[in-house]
Amino acid sequence: MLPKNRGLYFEEFEVGQKIITTGRTITESDVVTFAGLSGDYNQIHTDAEFSAGTPFGRRVAHGLLGLSIASGLAMRTGVLEGTVIAFREINTWKFSNPTFIGDTIHVELLVLETKALPRLGGGSVVIELSVKNQRDETTMKGTWTVLINSRPASA
Repeated sequence: MLPKNRGLYFEEFEVGQKIITTGRTITESDVVTFAGLSGDYNQIHTDAEFSAGTPFGRRVAHGLLGLSIASGLAMRTGVLEGTVIAFREINTWKFSNPTFIGDTIHVELLVLETKALPRLGGGSVVIELSVKNQRDETTMKGTWTVLINSRPASA
């Protein structure tokens, strides 16, 4: 017997639907690991002395690290688990404020659009994401398109 999907099927997504993720604190280890994985050892992320002289006054977490964690937080909600066909597109994305080591971020998701794609056995869902820190400041935001399976005929 296959495990039951936790995720929502395409038909269960509604324009205006809001989902808020749990929080996650950005750690020193996250930044160091991401630098090693990506090869991005830019001093603004890895050199405390250098970063002290920047407008931020301290090291900043990689923007793409924040984007990656936002993706993971969205998955942790369970709404996409087992029903995603594919992550289709980042339509827009803007980094508006820095994320620092020690910040706790969460993601607020808002369904903007749904479009049935019967030939794929599901549809596309356009989701607006706002990544916010512990002060409720938006650090980055944008829209993604995700392809989602339709509910099976037997379900």
